[in-house]
Amino acid sequence: MSKRPNLYELSGAGLQITYSSSSFEGKPHFNYHSASLNRLFVGDQIRSTETELGTLVSVVIQETTDAGSTTFTVLIPRVNLNLSDSAPIVTDGITALHRGSIIGQPNGQLDFYTVQPLRGTAAFVVF
Repeated sequence: MSKRPNLYELSGAGLQITYSSSSFEGKPHFNYHSASLNRLFVGDQIRSTETELGTLVSVVIQETTDAGSTTFTVLIPRVNLNLSDSAPIVTDGITALHRGSIIGQPNGQLDFYTVQPLRGTAAFVVF
């Protein structure tokens, strides 16, 4: 019988990410920690989308009215936990700068990406 992980602890490129798809209160939690930002996102502050690549889990790490926003997305791979409660994983995080303006859309490319390699563990825990 295989289990699906519900807790991911990842790090790399100066980032530490902890994502749980559930919690004691029944809501997902996403902790983003870098040299310049340490923030916990809960519930509907977290967007999760199933794709062919895996699950894309995104949070808005910076938002300004006049300049756009910055999001962080981690690609959660599919993992089966057969005999153990955890497994090592390797994946990527993507920081995206989304250009914007209060006086209309700027010309040219609006989204710029930085990819950070991440590694860590996927685990099944009981909340």
